Amino acid sequence: MNSDLRILVVESVPERARDIMSALNAAGWTDVKALAQIAALDRTVREYVPDIVLIDLANPDRDTLEHISHATETSKRAVALFVDHTDHNLTKAALNAGVSAYVVDGLKMERIKPVLETAIARFKVMRQLQSELDAAKQALEDRKTIDRAKGILMRQRQVSEDEAYRLLRKAAMDKSRKVIDVAQALVTAADLLS
Repeated sequence: MNSDLRILVVESVPERARDIMSALNAAGWTDVKALAQIAALDRTVREYVPDIVLIDLANPDRDTLEHISHATETSKRAVALFVDHTDHNLTKAALNAGVSAYVVDGLKMERIKPVLETAIARFKVMRQLQSELDAAKQALEDRKTIDRAKGILMRQRQVSEDEAYRLLRKAAMDKSRKVIDVAQALVTAADLLS
């Protein structure tokens, strides 16, 4: 467990916020801040920059979940949402909003540590998957650009596909650049001249 994490607790009842913060401290997390008004969530997240946002709500609605998603930037940090009541649509909306842990039946102090650890682990897995997906998308876009550049060279120089790629690679090495950068420059120049 990483005890250096910054945790923002969103709880409107002061006594309950104190109990949550005490439970977090007892679990080893000491950099904890409480926020009473969810309306100030966006500003507080920007100022405090928490690693985890723990939100305790009695009855969330779709608008609140959307606000939480935008305000907490769920792609940058884990969000654990504790609710008293839910339905299938709200659960689905919470997960779609990027909430890392969605716990129904309220926040019990003895569950804070395992739920936050699970939220952190799930967040890391989701971030890794997103990173891999982004890398795969970028590789596909790069491949398309290189193929397009090879096509331009094949037409202009009357060479084979292999020779066009060798020309791109040689130009990249001569200029100490990546093949994709040379290909992008060639495609851009061709677009300007057409």
